[in-house]
Amino acid sequence: MKTVALIEDDSDLFALLKYNLEKEGFRFAGSPTGKGALEFCRRERPDLLILDIMLPDSDGIEICRGIRSSSDLAHIPVIFLTARASESDRILGLELGANDYVVKPFSLRELIARVRSQLRTPATPTRILRCEGLELDRDSCRVRLHNKVLTLTATEFRLLEFLMSRPGVVFSREQLLDYVWGVDRAVTDRTVDVHILRLRQKVEADPASPALIRSVRGFGYLFDSNAADAEPSPTAAKA
Repeated sequence: MKTVALIEDDSDLFALLKYNLEKEGFRFAGSPTGKGALEFCRRERPDLLILDIMLPDSDGIEICRGIRSSSDLAHIPVIFLTARASESDRILGLELGANDYVVKPFSLRELIARVRSQLRTPATPTRILRCEGLELDRDSCRVRLHNKVLTLTATEFRLLEFLMSRPGVVFSREQLLDYVWGVDRAVTDRTVDVHILRLRQKVEADPASPALIRSVRGFGYLFDSNAADAEPSPTAAKA
């Protein structure tokens, strides 16, 4: 039985969705508040989350960012349920990691159909990410360069995983801070530059002229999956 979680402060809508989701054969897990949303998701382990954006004590956008930046929660499909109907709001929601965006008022039958559609194609992340001689294993949290194990910190691993899983996409420092460090961070943009520098020293053949983790002037950083095969870095840690 699939578990569908709901974070919604409207008590009438909450009860209506609970009744209909359970009627459709789903296990229901709900919270009327966004406070502690990540802990709620870790406890319930939902197969899908329906999330209100405008919560009285939280911002659904920030909750979604937190989910997408958490390695143990990032795979959960998120459907935004909101009264914000403008095109810019929809685009923002989808760009920040929502899988779908439903505007209130809505059809219950359509919402259930969207839930089923998301659950038919679960977003299971690839266990191993590869690019030329670089290999990242999400299960063992190990990174190898030409079969040599690299010594990365937890943050360096998350940063590399995030970039490798989205090749060719340019991310600003602010976006990387949101997705990798999370919304409750106490670090600055400079922190991103420092970690990028350290990563380059470990994975690039020539850190001074990086081919994999590239800078895009005025925008941020991207991972170039089309980079030419690199020789092992002299700073790579030995297994």
